[in-house]
Amino acid sequence: MSSPRATAAAPTTASTIDSATVSATPDKRPPAAERVYAHVKEAVLGRRYEGGMLLTEGELADAVGVSRTPVREALLRLEVEGLLRLYPKKGALVLPVSVQEIGDVVETRLLVEEHAARRPAGPALIAELAELLDRQRELAEAGDLAQVARVDRCFHATLVRSTGNEILTRLYDQLRDRQLRMGVAVMHAHPGRIAQNIAEHGEILDALRAGDADAAVAAVHRHVGSVRALLRGDVR
Repeated sequence: MSSPRATAAAPTTASTIDSATVSATPDKRPPAAERVYAHVKEAVLGRRYEGGMLLTEGELADAVGVSRTPVREALLRLEVEGLLRLYPKKGALVLPVSVQEIGDVVETRLLVEEHAARRPAGPALIAELAELLDRQRELAEAGDLAQVARVDRCFHATLVRSTGNEILTRLYDQLRDRQLRMGVAVMHAHPGRIAQNIAEHGEILDALRAGDADAAVAAVHRHVGSVRALLRGDVR
């Protein structure tokens, strides 16, 4: 296990999505534990803390400016979410993305997203997807890979949410963290893939706008399947 110092990571900036997730948490966790949770989760999803890194309580406490007690609380929460594995008296290991996890996530995405792509797309959905695609282009030009990944994920989640099926939407939302982490991994390892992702989103949108369900399903299948192939060559 590699053990880079946790304090070497860049300062955390809370994303809109992660901040909303933290603020919406119904429990009574102390503010310090929430700060540690947000800091570590943002760094793991953005790959500043990569798979195989060992994070120590002391280093994280120094990085966030808190005591060790809230650090332990935050790390336990992240272990439950499957991002870390705790080792008593050693620290927390950032779990690498496994080939099995990639396969499971992609298989689930295809089942849900292809179903969503078969449904008629109304004007409101088309407009929302077009706006997200424009936003993704802007972020790509700015070089903000973490936010590009979030908007990428939001594009697909919006399509799934449009089905009106709350069970499918909740199922898909459970993949959120894994999708974000995998998306950033692809963009770091294959910078040229960013433009390709945007182009493929455009193909999905064009097919939906034309009301061609078969073309929309085929575009989703190509897009999601290609991500699996790229990730399997960069599993860390």
